[in-house]
Amino acid sequence: MFSANAAKMLIAAAAGAAVAWVAADRLIDRASDRMSALEAGQQAILKELQSLKGQAPQAAGPAAPSPVPPALPTQPLNIAGAASLGRNDAPLTLVEFSDFQCPYCSRHVRDTFDKIRDAYIDTGKLRYVFRHFPIQSLHPEAWAGARAAECAGRQGKFWSLHASLFANQKQMDDAALDKYARAAGVEMGAFKQCVSDPAVTAKITQDLDEGARAGVSGTPMFFVGTMENGKVRALRRLNGAVSFAAFQQTIDALLASPANVPSP
Repeated sequence: MFSANAAKMLIAAAAGAAVAWVAADRLIDRASDRMSALEAGQQAILKELQSLKGQAPQAAGPAAPSPVPPALPTQPLNIAGAASLGRNDAPLTLVEFSDFQCPYCSRHVRDTFDKIRDAYIDTGKLRYVFRHFPIQSLHPEAWAGARAAECAGRQGKFWSLHASLFANQKQMDDAALDKYARAAGVEMGAFKQCVSDPAVTAKITQDLDEGARAGVSGTPMFFVGTMENGKVRALRRLNGAVSFAAFQQTIDALLASPANVPSP
């Protein structure tokens, strides 16, 4: 038989074990609850990911705006009296505003002009018109070059002098201009009278005014369009010494658009 003390010890041990069991059971229940909560959270995240998987990705920010095409003149361009190359009835007309001392204009002549001539002017698809836009504040002798070119044009030698002037931009004093004119086959007596004619200065001023109304602020600047009542309705504008590919893309697109261009 157990003594009373032994019985008490057994009872105490049993009670301690019971308490420990209860505590352990509670810990297990709490861990189970936490695991259940974690599993529920994971399930919610999984559902959210699955729902997002089928959706289109959201843009990181607002889309970049489309490039704004250059502004076109609000009025048709007057080309009366301007030097030109190509057929008068060509389906397209290109108007260039240029400065004989502008380095970018020279680059256009050197790199691109002959390609345009071969592909479009000589094939009857394009008429090419030259308008003066001498920027005297930057190019002090550009006015003299413009007067010389106009006077050569009166004798049918505009484009010959045009080539000489752009090839010799840094030499446009009177002696140099006389030299270029003689080389172009100009009759010098008439030429010398012409360069001092106020009507020539008025013609160049008219070109400047026309360019300003069209929005020309630098050279070279080009407008491509169609003839309407003797003037050019501009459909496209190109700024600066752009590549031949840019002209090709513009001209070909207009030629392929029957809404804008009559058949050649």
